[in-house]
Amino acid sequence: MRALLQRVLEAKVIVDGQITGHIEKGILVFLGIGKEDNLEKGKKLIDKILKYRFFDDEQGKMGWNVSQANGGVLLVSQFTLMAQTQKGLRPDFGPAMPPNEAKALYEALVSYAKSQFEHIETGIFAADMKVHLINDGPVTFNLEVD
Repeated sequence: MRALLQRVLEAKVIVDGQITGHIEKGILVFLGIGKEDNLEKGKKLIDKILKYRFFDDEQGKMGWNVSQANGGVLLVSQFTLMAQTQKGLRPDFGPAMPPNEAKALYEALVSYAKSQFEHIETGIFAADMKVHLINDGPVTFNLEVD
């Protein structure tokens, strides 16, 4: 399971002309789910995302997590994060979890995230999403859990 985190001043997801998720300051999370992933790994990753300190504290250092920074989290499913890209000129999506299984796990992770943090927004699984963001920094991190 992989998560690409971007610290943002604002982010939103638009599907069919409608905003499905919107946050001001916070974390835009692109979440990739692999064949070997499960709810336990996902909860571990969500916990890490919520505790990850990459917002400026009083000293201007990356000392605050999203809650301490009074931010929100926008979770967006993105199977392309699971692509193998080491060989050739075309991505191999073989490592990604099949869509039906991934959707169930993604929805369980969204429910878990909402139980842990009140300001969670989302895109729509497998939709053609238009993601708008204002990256703050830019600050971007790739997180993975075993």
